[in-house]
Amino acid sequence: MGRLKEFDEGRAIDSAVDCFWARGYEATSVRDLAEHMGIGGASLYNAYGGKRALFVTALERYANRSSRERIARLEATGRPRQAIEAFLAEIIDRSLKDRQRKGCLLVNSALDVAPHDAEIGKVVAGYLEEIRAFFERNIEAGRRAGQIPRTIDAASVSAHLLGVLLGLRVLARTRPDRALLESVVRPALDLLTMPAAPRARRGMP
Repeated sequence: MGRLKEFDEGRAIDSAVDCFWARGYEATSVRDLAEHMGIGGASLYNAYGGKRALFVTALERYANRSSRERIARLEATGRPRQAIEAFLAEIIDRSLKDRQRKGCLLVNSALDVAPHDAEIGKVVAGYLEEIRAFFERNIEAGRRAGQIPRTIDAASVSAHLLGVLLGLRVLARTRPDRALLESVVRPALDLLTMPAAPRARRGMP
């Protein structure tokens, strides 16, 4: 059997995303996926090559509709520092609206699947690197525009912001409290407005 028709395939992949997201990769069976997608198990294998390959496809679908969409939209504003601030603010809002506390599929996969599957780990790491690169690009653009101190190390701060983002997503699953989540983000955003402290000179008393 060939691949599903494009429209039906889109709906089927969305259903697979929801299934993986709600249950987790390991707890999701091929039967679960076929039922949610509205296709037979044999059709699933013929169309997608099995559960693992379908999961990779689902991750791409999720990334396209979440982090990649947000990055493209915010960068289009041409306001680099505000883009970073808005990205994290949207993550807080999204986390607070997550009544089922499903979290982020990418972050969940980084914690639950990546340590046991090197190939999927590389896929997830690639999507997270896209977010870190977004932070770095906008820090550099903000430096050029005079919005962010030139002394800021774009590579280090972008990695820190990614770490904050991952922490937000995990913390929100157990304590979805706006004041708490904003208190986590605030010191990280302060790094974009205050000049870096001078390094101590060696040999000085």
